[in-house]
Amino acid sequence: MPELPEVETERGRLAAVADGKRIVSARIDDARLTRPEDPSLVAAILEGDRVAAVDRRGKYIVVRLDSGNDLLVHLRMTGGFRYAPATHERAVLELEDGSRVAYRDTRRFGTWLLTDDEDAERLLDVKNGPEPLGPGFTTDFLARRLAGRKAPVKAAILDQRTVAGLGNIYSDEALWYARINPMKPAGELSREEVAALRTGIRKALRLGIDRQGADLGDGAYAGGRMQDEFRAYGREDEPCPRCGTPIAKTRVGGRGTSYCPSCQAASRPSRSSRQSSV
Repeated sequence: MPELPEVETERGRLAAVADGKRIVSARIDDARLTRPEDPSLVAAILEGDRVAAVDRRGKYIVVRLDSGNDLLVHLRMTGGFRYAPATHERAVLELEDGSRVAYRDTRRFGTWLLTDDEDAERLLDVKNGPEPLGPGFTTDFLARRLAGRKAPVKAAILDQRTVAGLGNIYSDEALWYARINPMKPAGELSREEVAALRTGIRKALRLGIDRQGADLGDGAYAGGRMQDEFRAYGREDEPCPRCGTPIAKTRVGGRGTSYCPSCQAASRPSRSSRQSSV
């Protein structure tokens, strides 16, 4: 499933093509995309409207329209936009300058929700915590969200209300950077570990954005380079880039999870205690 870096990459590409342009025609061929709303009705409302901005909130692309409506696009597993005819097209928008924007989705799990701006903001706020690269994602916020949680820390940070936009790939990478075992109960993290986790999350996501997401070879996000930077995800049995121990794989909260059993050991002394023992 695309995570914040992949969605941000899609957002940037869509904004470059559509921002400020009027939609002269809209066609939605897959009723699943807009259900329970009638796709022909959604298409009719989109036609003639102008794209005021293309934003992102967590894993949602938010197409803001001059009318005051917002189109909330969730890519799910394989959704994305194409600017030339492609296979598995589910919807097509024609813009006033002749640009063609197709929504492609091989698995057909993606959704489009057209609603007014006020309802859109309420929905996004309910489903998402603060943006992890924004000022609201503080160590204090993260500590409050994890406090008292018995769930493994990886499962806890996959909650979109805790870390908006984070998914399986970047949670493995963030925990590797933070040197935290993904199976450690979230409520048992020290303040130092929470701060390290926040830093690791931001580092992994920024690197993912810089590399335009990850191309996992399925054609969904071709061109991404983050797969060349993975430190833990998908690297089981390969040497840890930090200590050389083979990367292990387990399951946490039903998700395949890669980590270093040495430098992400379940119990690690805090930095202060390590320094005091020297």
